[in-house]
Amino acid sequence: MRIIRNKKSLFVDARGAITNLLDEGVVIKSILLTSSVSGAIRANHYHKKDAHYVYLVSGKMEWRERSAGDMGEGVTEILQPGDMVFTPPMTEHASCALAPSVFLAFATEPRSREEYEADTVRVSLIEEKA
Repeated sequence: MRIIRNKKSLFVDARGAITNLLDEGVVIKSILLTSSVSGAIRANHYHKKDAHYVYLVSGKMEWRERSAGDMGEGVTEILQPGDMVFTPPMTEHASCALAPSVFLAFATEPRSREEYEADTVRVSLIEEKA
């Protein structure tokens, strides 16, 4: 799992701050803004081709990953605002909002419904609580 902790502002002055979220020559084809209520579970899938960066804007989130097809527990990290995680293709991933949360997802593939569904395989990495 590749996590960048507490991304620092690149530039700060009296007007505010600029934080450079991506500067790695990555081609981004879609950007999603997602909000979650506390306890919401998201993802529980992997992508055949898509890779993405998830940047936590606010809240607190459990993030879990494992290689596609692996039956182990995977690796779990707690994300705080300013943390960003990269998820490559063929990596099962899921999140659970530990507090009301907002994140940005920068994806390398288009997110039209048809393209997204064709690229996505559902798994059960984090179980829904009854």
